[in-house]
Amino acid sequence: MPKPEIEFLEGPAPTTLQITDLVVGDGAEVAPGATVLVHYVGVDFETGEQFDASWDRGEPIRFPLRGLIKAWQDGIPGMRVGGRRQLVCPPDTAYGPAGGGHRLSGRTLVFVIDLLEA
Repeated sequence: MPKPEIEFLEGPAPTTLQITDLVVGDGAEVAPGATVLVHYVGVDFETGEQFDASWDRGEPIRFPLRGLIKAWQDGIPGMRVGGRRQLVCPPDTAYGPAGGGHRLSGRTLVFVIDLLEA
């Protein structure tokens, strides 16, 4: 799959994690706490500006879910290899409230994640 273009989302930012399957995969299903290999793009909900993308580094990233933000720990399990999922992550599921010390604290974030291996 090519790098996704994330459409600007209209309306107010959600207050709970929003999970949308854009493509349903047909491979193995991710279990909570699994190690995954993904490609992803992340944008700011309000501005639509990209803040990170594994695509731009030219290679996917592998990591255990338990070391990630809550939105990824909660939003990736149940996905199947070959799938593409969008997560809209309020601050409490991402990097915490404004002033939390991370450059994205207080921001609602949108990720599109392609699951390559589980």
